[in-house]
Amino acid sequence: MNLAHWLYRTAQRHPDRDALFHGTDRLLTYGALWSAVSTYAQHLRDIGVGAGDRVGIFMKNTPEYLVVFYGIWTVGAVVVPINGKLHPKEAEWILDNAGCDHVMCCNTLGAALRDTGARAMVHIPALSDLAGDATTMITPRESQDLAWLFYTSGTTGRPKGVMITHGMIQTMALGYFADVDQVSDTDATLYAAPMSHGAGLYNIQHMLVGARHVVPKSGGFDEAEIFELAEYFGNTHMFAAPTMVKRMAQHAREHRLSGQGLRTIIYAGGPMYLADIIDAVDTFGPIFVQIYGQGECPMGITVLPRDDVTDRTHPRWRERLASVGFAQSAVEVRIGDETGAPLPIGEIGEIMVRGDLVMPGYWQNPQATEETLVDGWLKTGDMGALDADGYLTLHDRSKDMIISGGTNIYPREVEEVLLHHSSVDEVSVVGRPHPEWGEDVVAFVVGRGCDATQLDEFCLDNMARFKRPKDYVFVDALPKNNYGKVLKTELRARLRAD
Repeated sequence: MNLAHWLYRTAQRHPDRDALFHGTDRLLTYGALWSAVSTYAQHLRDIGVGAGDRVGIFMKNTPEYLVVFYGIWTVGAVVVPINGKLHPKEAEWILDNAGCDHVMCCNTLGAALRDTGARAMVHIPALSDLAGDATTMITPRESQDLAWLFYTSGTTGRPKGVMITHGMIQTMALGYFADVDQVSDTDATLYAAPMSHGAGLYNIQHMLVGARHVVPKSGGFDEAEIFELAEYFGNTHMFAAPTMVKRMAQHAREHRLSGQGLRTIIYAGGPMYLADIIDAVDTFGPIFVQIYGQGECPMGITVLPRDDVTDRTHPRWRERLASVGFAQSAVEVRIGDETGAPLPIGEIGEIMVRGDLVMPGYWQNPQATEETLVDGWLKTGDMGALDADGYLTLHDRSKDMIISGGTNIYPREVEEVLLHHSSVDEVSVVGRPHPEWGEDVVAFVVGRGCDATQLDEFCLDNMARFKRPKDYVFVDALPKNNYGKVLKTELRARLRAD
């Protein structure tokens, strides 16, 4: 079934319900939103976009983003979302790899692209230009048909195009209701994270129930704006990376805010350190849910529900809070060894997933598909362990694991300890080649008034001696990609250069 049907049905039943806001300004009801989508879909048909075509979207967060999503789906085409923070050359590479004949873009980003003449640059019309009573036919799509071609963040090498189908997104949305959270028509979803990523993908379940969609006027993440909008709308949901959660908690403490109006924050996309989530819950209360997923299994591998995030009575609550929860309903999760064979409870190995939410493969990349999908199981590249209760704890990417003197050291364990030091704001731990031990441990630290001797003493008091960093590099900021993930490849390259 075509995903556009979910918007169409909501518009049929609730045409006068508020749908789309820019800040606190109401722009469209659901009836008007469907009319705008219909008008835009007809425009796409007029310029030759049809079923199966890949259509790039190179935009920052704007209210028109949702119209573009559903217009593309309505004609049976495939959304290729590109983070608006990418360099135009990076965007151009994605458009070429995906075979996009058309790219939808705002004026500023469209002007930045190198127009080779090989594709049509389609500037997004204002919503006022899409007004009317238009309606259009929805092109039929099957569950296995491609809906979203998502390019991985590319922390190493070129990104790969993950093929995400209509059926996968429907499974993700229904699994959200079963495992993650409930949504009602009185709720509002706030797009403070890039709509080209998880925040945009999560529009679908809110569209199904007829909730309100709020795009901040800043077009992105601004702590003060988020708190103002949440208080204005109430019952506000948002998707946030762990670094965003940390910044919100810091802002709330500095300005004595309670987070009034925030109902649910789904956090994912990077490591959430134990100290940070404890602090966030103490600041805002029981509003947090963690999910763990990948583009290859979007938003749907495990979940740590709000009760587990908030619980302080279970004898192992700290271990559970440091985990990413248990398997979501639509998938199976296991831990595999180097060959993919299952490992016993408690042993660390590669996290593997199978189920209806797993991708069919990478776009025009059979070698990567064959390496990643083995006997129906997705090899995530993440290392982790399952406990006896089914809770999964991450231990870094397999490529980030440090092997020193034949012993495995997981950077996240070291980072967790260092972040408990009062002078450490951020830290990233990587391995450095060593002629005798193979690798030794180096910590890049963003901090205030701390030195290597203090941190070394702190590590010796809190972890095994062999895990402690052999060197501390103090930096003003950690290199990150456009999704906020630390670029450990750049840190390793710096060590090699030094």
